[in-house]
This record gives sequence, structure tokens and C-alpha cells, in this order.
Amino acid sequence: MKFSTKEDIAVPIEEVFAVISDFGKMERAALRRGADLTRTDTLTDPAPGMAWSTRFDFRGKQRHVQTELTGFTPPEWMTLRSSVSGLDGVTEIELLRLSPRQTRIAVAVELRPQTLSARVFLQTLRLAKAKLSNKFKSGVARFAREMEAGTFRG
Repeated sequence: MKFSTKEDIAVPIEEVFAVISDFGKMERAALRRGADLTRTDTLTDPAPGMAWSTRFDFRGKQRHVQTELTGFTPPEWMTLRSSVSGLDGVTEIELLRLSPRQTRIAVAVELRPQTLSARVFLQTLRLAKAKLSNKFKSGVARFAREMEAGTFRG
């Protein structure tokens, strides 16, 4: 199952990439939302191999997500791989410079089941794919508008 969207942002590509690659800020945002997040690598600068272990409650159950930064090419591209409850996910974020002050962000998330229960869960998501796609697109659009307004907080 794949979700993807594109948005144009009236912000230079370097600024957009700086925000999406500020992993410390993203970690703090996850902690504020109640997740238990731990870095599992020893890297000091953003690079492939950065990894996180996250625990959070979702639908009444404790979930454990392993995430790794697998691709990182500033200021154009990054890829993250995640695994949770038998479901593997790949998130690709691509930035394209449209002009010195205009950037297009393309975000794609692909989910693949690795277990029978994950396959059943993905089937239930397929039933609500239109609604989930709209939420995904509106989230990326909200990020774009907040970047333009200078109000993005992670």
C-alpha cells in the first residue's frame, strides 16, 4: 500500500531540508507527544545508519517501531525504513528546487506486510484508503504552509 503527495513551498530548498533533517527537533516532538524514543546509533551527524527505537500506545496497545535513515543526500533526498508489528515501511522525501525561493516536496510512504496479522491490518487500511490519503496529503500541505509562514514546530 502506498501513499504519496507533492506540495510546492515558497521557501528555499536548503531551508526546507534543514527543517526535515533536524532529527533532534523531531525526536523532541515525538517525546512531547508521549512516545518513548531512543537513538540506537552512535553517529553525531545526520547520515545513513542513524536509527531510533520508539514505543508508543496506539489503539490500546503498546507498539514498538524500529526506524533507520537509509538514504541521505542533502539537500534533495532522504529515505527512512521502519518496522512495526510485522509491517515494514519505506518513507522517501524528495526536494526539487523550482527556483531560488521555491521548492517542491514529494513524500511517499509504502507499507508492506511481513506477517499474516499485518496483512489483515493492511486490508482494513485499504478500506479507508481514500480518507487516509486525504489525511496524508493535508498533513504535507499543512507542513508546507507552516514552513512558508515560519511557524513549523515539529
